[in-house]
Amino acid sequence: MAIIGNLISRSLRIRKKFTFKLGTPRQYQLQVLHRLLEKAKETDFGRHYQFQEILDSPNFIGQYREKVPVHNYTKMHQEWWYRCLEGEANVSWPEKIKYFALSSGTSESASKHIPVTKAMLKTVKKVGVKQLYSMANFDIPPRSFEKGILMLGGTTSLFEKGDYYEGDMSGIQAKNIPKWFRRFYKPGGKISRKPNWEQRIKLIVRKAREWDVGTVCGVPAWVQIVLEEIIKYHGVKNIHEIWPNLAVYIHGGVSFEPYRDSFQKLLGKPIAFIETYMASEGSFGFQARPGTRGIKLVLNAGIFYEFIPFNEENFDAEGEVKPNPKSYMIHEVVEDVEYAVMLSTCAGAWRYLIGDVVKFTSVKEHEIVIVGRTKQFLSLCGEHLSIDNMNKAIDIVQKKLGITVREFTVAGFPYQNLFAHRWYVGTDSPGVDAEKVREIIDQTLAEVNDDYAVERSAALKEVFVEILPNDVFIDYLRCKGKEGAMNKFPRVMKGEKLKDWDRFLVGKTVKN
Repeated sequence: MAIIGNLISRSLRIRKKFTFKLGTPRQYQLQVLHRLLEKAKETDFGRHYQFQEILDSPNFIGQYREKVPVHNYTKMHQEWWYRCLEGEANVSWPEKIKYFALSSGTSESASKHIPVTKAMLKTVKKVGVKQLYSMANFDIPPRSFEKGILMLGGTTSLFEKGDYYEGDMSGIQAKNIPKWFRRFYKPGGKISRKPNWEQRIKLIVRKAREWDVGTVCGVPAWVQIVLEEIIKYHGVKNIHEIWPNLAVYIHGGVSFEPYRDSFQKLLGKPIAFIETYMASEGSFGFQARPGTRGIKLVLNAGIFYEFIPFNEENFDAEGEVKPNPKSYMIHEVVEDVEYAVMLSTCAGAWRYLIGDVVKFTSVKEHEIVIVGRTKQFLSLCGEHLSIDNMNKAIDIVQKKLGITVREFTVAGFPYQNLFAHRWYVGTDSPGVDAEKVREIIDQTLAEVNDDYAVERSAALKEVFVEILPNDVFIDYLRCKGKEGAMNKFPRVMKGEKLKDWDRFLVGKTVKN
């Protein structure tokens, strides 16, 4: 079997030596948009927004921006996608939708139904192959390519709803994975189909010694929980005593930085950490260069990108986009500016705000970092606090105090005629001084965010910190039916979610 790993590794490195003729980012993206419009021009959406007239225009990109409005999930669903769920074909993409990815989301709808088309499934596979090629850039032992791949996603069970199936995107992908890949796929079909997350964890933990895992994929918080449980159950010091060939961790969904130090403690030797950018709406890119903080967007795989500057000109105080925002193509962006990501895709999403806010770390390499969500930021009085800022503060807390923070969330509220922030920090480390945590958070944010520093001397009167056991955050997700590997705890609590969180904490206090 070792020969397989060596052949794959050698083929990737040989391919790396060849020079392929490449188009420019602008050329790729214009070609993608043209193909999308051509494919969908006879759909109800395409006829309504006159795709044929757009295609006939010498400035079709300008006409597209002018004729087609910006959509969020609510607008797209209420005006178009609900008909797909009722069994209509040819609504916003020329086919009858067979699969819908369920996304709990962190804003808008409690449970989103995202169409998954045949073309999108091909796109996801294409991006996956491109990522495999990029692994030639990383120092990965050849034997790792022949080992198991543990994918910690949601349940792969799909629910039949008349003419379509719904479930986690990971389940839809699992139903459509190539046969040759199944021999590598862990935990295997039987375990991954279990609908209960805790039951899946128990089975994975018990069977861990039976597998030879070379790669692990999943959201950091849940992967960390599973690895800790495996180490504890089998009485070993680190995960490499169970899986000596583990060499790659592919992660995404949230920033890895707050987890990096505690994750390293679970390992017996260094491994490659590779970040990906995936959502129910598609697969967008991956970290292609080691030692760089940036995800390379794939520009020729069925997704057209627009970027809207995330500022007061284009978005209101609640993160809702204003009418007719100015958008930029991939060749028009600049580095270190926050942009909201807008997609047009081969799954029938058109000028669709996915909710992510990114910065370009390299325009030349079209590499980004995700810095927040349009609905998950705090700016009660102009402090403009992003998730990126919050992650940095928690990372410094962990380093300075030598503790592990598994989860956290932040809320803003009126306080003594001005405003205040309250941080809820999840840790099981003993003897944590909340006041010390508060000082570090406050100082770090003032250093990394000038607006925050100004408002701390003006309208942002106070910062509070409450230390909670990690189980409180897990219990909250569980009571909302959102426990499991595909669900992420919201970093910012606002409005009804904040009221619900407060009620939950009161209930926990009473119980305890």
